[in-house]
Amino acid sequence: MYDKFKDIIPVSILAGAILLSVIIFSFVWKSTKNADQTITVTGSAKKEIVSDLGILRGTLQSASSVRQNAYQVVQQQMPTILKYLESQGFKKDQTEVFGINGSPVFEVAENGVQTQKISHYVYSQRFEIKSNDVKKIKELSVTLSSLVEKGLDINVEAPEYLYTKLDDLKIEVQAAASKNAMERAVKIAEATGRSLGPLRNARMGVIQITPRNSNMISDYGMNDATSIEKEITAVVSASFEIK
Repeated sequence: MYDKFKDIIPVSILAGAILLSVIIFSFVWKSTKNADQTITVTGSAKKEIVSDLGILRGTLQSASSVRQNAYQVVQQQMPTILKYLESQGFKKDQTEVFGINGSPVFEVAENGVQTQKISHYVYSQRFEIKSNDVKKIKELSVTLSSLVEKGLDINVEAPEYLYTKLDDLKIEVQAAASKNAMERAVKIAEATGRSLGPLRNARMGVIQITPRNSNMISDYGMNDATSIEKEITAVVSASFEIK
């Protein structure tokens, strides 16, 4: 009798160990299988913004065969521009005037080769106007060139329109894109009779700031400065575990 039970005990222990191993293996296999089952979705969010800073740049220049004359014309005409800006409601602290720069222009021979003989001198002075009234900057960009009627050789660049609270807005729109990605993942999981598990990984796409109602995009992101009314778009790619 003792010998009989002596044989049963090791067998029972072995059977129990095998059963426990099977249970552990099944649990690990199931966990691994679930962990490998993921869903990847792309979420996006868009927000309309209005530029709150306008910048207009221009250059006044003069050409003369006499260096001093070219310099003096620029020096004498810049006050005309400043006076005009003041008449349009721009304060002195909104305008920045840079130094006067000049350089000689050399004659070109008939064969197209530049010679060492000076043809004339060109002097120029750049100026910049900044204002939070972007519509006012837009109007100025159209009217400022009219100073040519007063004998000024003036070149006005295209205005720039910026949004100064961009850093805070980027965080907000990226958070909204992440939420959109999760909502899409939930709907896809539910449609297949599954439930959404924890987030496995996420990748933020580049920020696109484009003119309103524009479909322009860039792999490196865009930061439009040509329009007053803009849209900021964020894209997030996220992978979730599904159960």
